[in-house]
Amino acid sequence: MRNSKFIEKLKCDRNLSDDEFKVLLESDAFDEYLYRAADEKRRNIYGDEVYIRGLIEFTNYCHNNCYYCGIRRDNKKVERYRLTQEEILSCCEEGHRLGFRTFVLQGGKDFYYTDTLLCDIISEIRERFSDCAITLSVGEKSKESYRNFFNAGATRYLLRHETTNAEHYQRLHPYSMSLDNRKRCLYNLKEIGYQVGSGFMVGSPYQRTEFLIEDLRFLQELEPDMIGIGPYITHTDTPFASFENGSMLLTLRLISVLRLMFPYALIPSTTALGTIHPQGRELGLKAGANVIMPNLTPVDVRNLYSLYENKICTGEEAAQCRGCLEQRVKSAGYRIVTSIGNKIKESK
Repeated sequence: MRNSKFIEKLKCDRNLSDDEFKVLLESDAFDEYLYRAADEKRRNIYGDEVYIRGLIEFTNYCHNNCYYCGIRRDNKKVERYRLTQEEILSCCEEGHRLGFRTFVLQGGKDFYYTDTLLCDIISEIRERFSDCAITLSVGEKSKESYRNFFNAGATRYLLRHETTNAEHYQRLHPYSMSLDNRKRCLYNLKEIGYQVGSGFMVGSPYQRTEFLIEDLRFLQELEPDMIGIGPYITHTDTPFASFENGSMLLTLRLISVLRLMFPYALIPSTTALGTIHPQGRELGLKAGANVIMPNLTPVDVRNLYSLYENKICTGEEAAQCRGCLEQRVKSAGYRIVTSIGNKIKESK
């Protein structure tokens, strides 16, 4: 099949057969046309707008022991920290002043932050910044906890499934964790009414193309509002220290595929992309992404949230980070906007 017809089928049907996906993901012959098609699709819906989300990494304590993660429980070399409620609110205050209208509270599985404490934090953010959206990314919780957070004012939740192949999932996680529970959490979030984000790592240890196709099939079933993918980046203080990083090119390819499959989705160009390549985030935008997540975490602890190594922007103040990204986004042919980005609702 000629390149143009191959991509046109994906644009038209938002789908390919497993064999066609495999050819597309394993070959660079389609990349140029694929990127152009994905960018055209996102511009038809979102124009040149890039939405910014203020990321607040409020704790690096984690009860989980995922084999790929730098803040895993058994990594004794990590200097742990927790932000107080007032410190979190201070991050929001600074972010709001800089034009952020969505705050993403992300942390490890930290039992210190009870439902009551998290609900107090969410409610206070909602009260002080009523024009802002609140997104949570705090892992697997009970349905009751998710409902409590929703009632307190959180409306979006990010929970990457990481892989939907059960065998692969167990090679990445200890047996205390299960893919079934991860999926259950995602469907619970949807049932409650959250705008849900999921996604996966690209190039994680033991991953095969067939597993990536399974990920695409699961996302078709889940129909998330947000899809976050990024290259796997190794950390020397994990059991996967000897594995190579994931591929930037495959990540870009998948961003374009996802844009064509899910035209209305909010798809971030991740910090991991910018870490693996100096122009990674700009290339992600050109491949179809439309979200950037600058870091509002206090500079004195930001480098301690080390899911992977050599993360960029750990020493920049929030204003400096926002200004730098504004110029980078502009140089790529787009513009940052402060809207919370609700066109995802139109896809329902």
